[in-house]
Amino acid sequence: MSKGSMQHFLLTGIDRSPNNDTLPLILYKAAVQFGDREPESVFEEIFWANKWADGFRDGTFPFHHYHSAAHEVVGVARGTAVLQFGGPAGQVVEVEAGDAAVIPAGVVHCRLDDAPGYSIVGAYPHHQVPDVCVLSESDEKIAADHPDTAGLDIKLVGEKQLAAVKASIAATVLPDTDPISGTSGPIAELWLGR
Repeated sequence: MSKGSMQHFLLTGIDRSPNNDTLPLILYKAAVQFGDREPESVFEEIFWANKWADGFRDGTFPFHHYHSAAHEVVGVARGTAVLQFGGPAGQVVEVEAGDAAVIPAGVVHCRLDDAPGYSIVGAYPHHQVPDVCVLSESDEKIAADHPDTAGLDIKLVGEKQLAAVKASIAATVLPDTDPISGTSGPIAELWLGR
């Protein structure tokens, strides 16, 4: 994928990975330029201005997880990483500072590498609060031991809970704006059909 480009993937459900059958994952390469400004602040200003807030500065969790009631955007502020979307057999993507990804509710994501210096800014559409759903007991253990999960609602979703979780994913309200482009851009076209 070239600099300044956008790519999208429709990731359908596989086993315990619900993913999202209607909303594609959107990847932006070189979504923003930082100039001499703090990268995290640049992403925060863009996200907040486009009505994506309630965010964080951190990294991507090193276990497979998804959010059943919130869409998420992550902007890579520093470093590089190898991310996987869609579950253990999903799409593997390399990201670097300046890139961003819009992750629909239900799409499983995980950081596969541990390259130092990686930092992201994450955000959610206004009034959406993410839970942290995991696929397996091993993911649940990693999540429980991870220092950045304190206070988060971590749920192991098995076959019995999957139907209710899929209903929650389908009911998650669509955002009014694209976190990068505002009223235009991929969300308007691919999610809202404008």
